[in-house]
Amino acid sequence: MKVALAGQGAFGIKHLEAIQNIPGIEVVSLAGGRPAGTEEVAKKWKIPHWTTDLTETLKQPGIEAVILASPTQVHAAQAIQCMQAGKHVLIEIPIADSIADSEEIYSVAQKTGVIAMGGHVRRFNPSHQWVHNKVVAGELKLQQMDVQTYFFRRTNMNAAGQARTWTDHLLWHHACHTVDLFQWQTGELPSVANAVEGPHHPDLKIAMDMSIQLKAPKSGTILTLSLSFNNDAPQGSFFRYIGDTGTYKAYYDDLSDGKDKVIDLSKVDVSMNGIELEDREFFAAIKEKREPKSSVRECLEAMRTLDRLEKSLNASK
Repeated sequence: MKVALAGQGAFGIKHLEAIQNIPGIEVVSLAGGRPAGTEEVAKKWKIPHWTTDLTETLKQPGIEAVILASPTQVHAAQAIQCMQAGKHVLIEIPIADSIADSEEIYSVAQKTGVIAMGGHVRRFNPSHQWVHNKVVAGELKLQQMDVQTYFFRRTNMNAAGQARTWTDHLLWHHACHTVDLFQWQTGELPSVANAVEGPHHPDLKIAMDMSIQLKAPKSGTILTLSLSFNNDAPQGSFFRYIGDTGTYKAYYDDLSDGKDKVIDLSKVDVSMNGIELEDREFFAAIKEKREPKSSVRECLEAMRTLDRLEKSLNASK
């Protein structure tokens, strides 16, 4: 299968690394932002064609699918462009930064009939899959998800230490991961959705701290989510699942119990890499002509909750 990648930044590289482990997939074009950086990545990964124009990429012969790891603000326009060109699309999280754009993406996906998937990698991390399997089997009833998503930002840099051409967002990017995960783990839409935020950065113009609460109406499970760009300490997202039969702590693809005993996840899936598992699902759905896990249709519910939370923030100003 010939595929294209849009976005030469830190997360685009993660997808290129993952695809190396998936047989039968060939990245034939890279559409990036900056010419020099795009050319450098294309040469390093032996991608035969590179450009800063997605339209040019979509004209390359034989391309069936596109992975969008581009800036959030262009996700909607690029996803729609790809789908209207008849290409299947995997849109990195978040699929958009507004509910209106998210709904439009879904509408175009329905009209074109292509596979449209959101890059909700938490559903694929072996750590979260392990917990999900216990919940589905009735072996664990979740009482609370306590999540800390912490970074340290003073300038607009990405995870690789390179300057961004866009601005990140605690709600529409980082909270999206956990909101979707909470709804997936509980199988419910929240009856309560509250959010508060701290001061905005004078230059970045975004909230640097945020707190979110959700509650699942049937199970009564609650989510307590703290997010910060002010945390000068270990970075990333730290998940604590508190259940009736155990407590489990997840950090990306790793999992331990409440007493720090490491849990063996080697038999959860065919890989220990959540990004690789996400990409494998995308390619498999295309080949099998089926709806993928974390399809745009499924992702819409998380985007609707984010819209509720944004309204909550606006109402508190």
